[in-house]
Parts: sequence; C-alpha cells; structure tokens
Amino acid sequence: MLMTRETDYALRIIRSLVHGKLMTAGDICQQELIPQQFAYKILKKLSKAGLVTVSRGVDGGCRLTADLAQTTLYDLMSALEIQSNITACTQPGYICEWQSEHGTCNIHCTLAKIQQRLDEELRSYSLQTLLSGT
Repeated sequence: MLMTRETDYALRIIRSLVHGKLMTAGDICQQELIPQQFAYKILKKLSKAGLVTVSRGVDGGCRLTADLAQTTLYDLMSALEIQSNITACTQPGYICEWQSEHGTCNIHCTLAKIQQRLDEELRSYSLQTLLSGT
C-alpha cells in the first residue's frame, strides 16, 4: 500500500491547520478523528520538515507554516519518510544480485519507468489542490 495511514493522518492534520489558526494537538485529534499517539509522532515529523510549527506550554499549539501551493504530495511523503517505491529494486542505491550476474533486467527497466511516472504524478499534486479538490 503506497498511501499509508500516516500519510492520511498527516493530510488531516494539515487540513485542520489550513485556516492559519493555532490549534492544540488534542483539538486536531478530536476534529480529524486521529488517535493522539499517531498525531504527536506525525506532528514531530511535519515540524522537522518545516511544514508546521509546534510550540509547547500553556499558550502552545500547532500552526501551518508550509506554502501548500508549493508543497506536493511527494514532499509530504518524503517528510514522513515514507518510501513511495513500488519495489525494492527501484530504490536508489539498490544492488540487484540478479543484474550483477545476468546483466540488464527487463522487469527492473519496466518497473523503473512505472516508478518514474508515479513520482511525477505525486509531484504534480500540490497539497493545496489536494485539500481543495480542484
């Protein structure tokens, strides 16, 4: 499965922050029906990637900082460290024993073309487009 639950939850978190308001993690979880244990982990990754800011304390909360028009679904998945590769042999740096022994692999060549198209497709959708449905 390419689209993980983590990606789904991250999209919901971003959707809850799209209006620019400061929201607590608890409020996001309640509004978007996300289990808190997942939300905190995802918010940490989104913050590390610069997509949201998280401030702690009494007046703390989360705020969207990313430009959703410039941030793609591919960028989001990369921020979450989710591999979008359809198979191990399409991952950068993968060393195929079969190719080492036999040469060019037609399966790999075809899968690499599919992977390229998939990456292009994921890069073609901004989060703004995805969240607005346009």
